[in-house]
Amino acid sequence: MNVIEVNNLSKSYGKVKALESVSFSVERGELFGLIGPDGAGKTTLFRLLTTLLNSDKGGATIEGFDISKDYRKIRPLLGYMPGRFSLYPDLTVEENLSFFASIFGVRVKDSYDLIAPIYQQIEPFRKRQASKLSGGMKQKLALSCALIHHPSVLFLDEPTTGIDAVSRSELWDMLKNLKEKGITILVSTPYMDEASLCERIALFNEGRILGIDTPKGIIKQFKSRLFAIRSDNMYSLLEAAREIEGVIECYPFGQMHHLIVDSKFDPHRFTEQLGSLTNLTIEPAKPTIEDVFINLMKQ
Repeated sequence: MNVIEVNNLSKSYGKVKALESVSFSVERGELFGLIGPDGAGKTTLFRLLTTLLNSDKGGATIEGFDISKDYRKIRPLLGYMPGRFSLYPDLTVEENLSFFASIFGVRVKDSYDLIAPIYQQIEPFRKRQASKLSGGMKQKLALSCALIHHPSVLFLDEPTTGIDAVSRSELWDMLKNLKEKGITILVSTPYMDEASLCERIALFNEGRILGIDTPKGIIKQFKSRLFAIRSDNMYSLLEAAREIEGVIECYPFGQMHHLIVDSKFDPHRFTEQLGSLTNLTIEPAKPTIEDVFINLMKQ
């Protein structure tokens, strides 16, 4: 059963189209990822689905309730963690948690079983003001507050932005545990490496969905030939490679550049034409979700 149904949802801010005919669904208990850069429209979509904004066109339902007509019924069902830290900085950890519990008419001790694996990591600092927590600890507190009323659907808007690698890994482990408890999770992220941690993903850019599938299914959509290249002068290599016959696109990729090429491309001729660049190497590469994303944007 689909918990979230989005149908041709559109939203504009003046002349800027934040969302353009977005449609997708999320199944119960699924960990679904929205993958895209800053400004893609992910936050606008979250604000619409959490009933904080009204759409211009289209609609959506959460647990069968319409986001426009039934917002009072929807809100108690949702946990929402916005991109920016939105808790009260002058309140302590335990004061923030108690405050959000009171909003939903629950007691912390009655919901402690759900948040315990998360909250126990920051409980030693329960008397500390939220403003004095580290980035990772702030996210754990925000997640605890979002879960305090046992929501059936959890929205996380770029939860790992600005936190260290260890905290990122811990947060994704927490999400997997929450999923096992039956909570439906919709998470957005600009980090392509996090896409593989979701069950299904939607590649998102400029207010539109470029593709929806499992991470492996998305990668299978990449049909072009792909090569990885490098030399001592990576910038010169980038500029020169783009001028070679058969090269569709060349872009930085970690310590390499990736080449998307057509049937006319000859790697041996490529090496000969760029022979002036020292320590030039070229080898076939396996596509990643990032390669698919760049290819879809070009199309």
